[in-house]
Amino acid sequence: MTKPIKLTLTEDEAEILVDALEADMEGYLEAAKEARGNANREDVKTFSEAAERIGGLIGKIRALLD
Repeated sequence: MTKPIKLTLTEDEAEILVDALEADMEGYLEAAKEARGNANREDVKTFSEAAERIGGLIGKIRALLD
């Protein structure tokens, strides 16, 4: 288990973070798509898991913004 941290952000800073994470997630999803096309199952799994984890983090931040 990783150690939790506390971070205080303004709403604008949180939105910037969400935007950056979305761009990063899109990159992982595109990489997974390319790996799928190359029949590289291990990379598909790795990139898909990374995108999933980023999506979860985006969800946590958005929940705090609502």
